[in-house]
Amino acid sequence: MDAVAALPPGGGLIGAACAALGLSRASFHRRSAKARRPAAPIRARPRPARALDAPERQAVLDLMREPRFVDQAPAEIYAELLDQGLYYCSIRTMYRLLHENGEVKERRQQLRHPVYTKPELIAEGPNEVWSWDITKLMGPAKWTYFYLYVIIDIFSRRVVAWLVADAESAALFKLLFEDAAAKHSVLPGQLTLHADRGPAMKAKATALLLADLGVTKSHSRPYTSNDNPFSESLFKTCKYQPQFPERFGCIQDARAFCRSFFGWYNGQHHHLGLGLMTPNQVHYGQADEIYAARKRTLENAFAANPNRFVKSIPAPPKRPTAAWINPPHIKPESQA
Repeated sequence: MDAVAALPPGGGLIGAACAALGLSRASFHRRSAKARRPAAPIRARPRPARALDAPERQAVLDLMREPRFVDQAPAEIYAELLDQGLYYCSIRTMYRLLHENGEVKERRQQLRHPVYTKPELIAEGPNEVWSWDITKLMGPAKWTYFYLYVIIDIFSRRVVAWLVADAESAALFKLLFEDAAAKHSVLPGQLTLHADRGPAMKAKATALLLADLGVTKSHSRPYTSNDNPFSESLFKTCKYQPQFPERFGCIQDARAFCRSFFGWYNGQHHHLGLGLMTPNQVHYGQADEIYAARKRTLENAFAANPNRFVKSIPAPPKRPTAAWINPPHIKPESQA
């Protein structure tokens, strides 16, 4: 249409151009007439005679900003004033005044959750970082439970202490942790203990115990199971065992099962995260010796039958070097 409008009038040029472009001449002339029509002046909206004057508007604003009303919605303020025999304006007018002053937002007092930092922990050897948690074991009747406390070394995956009790208590954990720290000769400043934010984990007794022993405490973020992966993985391994019962008949049955399971887990379970070594082998410094022996075995197998190995001499699974809880994300150089 702009191209047709640029043509000189007369001579049939406009009609020919519209026909060539497949444009309706009526649409062209209608738009041209509209463009030539002067714009209507914008008139200010007259102030209604019944509107609140400036002092009345300020009085309503001051009323809504009083401490007794500052956290209430206009409907609440309106109703409370009516119950007191007072009327200033409608609910809509209250909202309009708040909007004009940039105060239309959530007026109620609400809990502001703090910003929780993501825990980043690394263990390059045994007894550097332990993780602990509590899980429920179903008892003989509905709504009855036993509580399994477990402390695991995240580097070696070894369960350093466990306990089955009929209650969740910081006092029980205190005894369990003191015994584990004594058995492994934990020195002040050596160990970091990681846990989620359960009641026993955040209890004052637990915090005082760790402070007395010189143990650094660390907590997961709320509702973030990935922040405590080693304990969660252990509990899944335990509960997915074929021998794990649907319910335990008594607390003695639960303790007997856990005693057998943790003995197998520490001494016989070849862990994928440990290069198919057992937690005991890694925890007690046997990883290098076992790796070297496995390497010799594979080299001998290659020498005996080299045609069975297409690419190269086979190598055993890598030895564990470090265990992370939330390793830091390193951006590629192209994005740095």
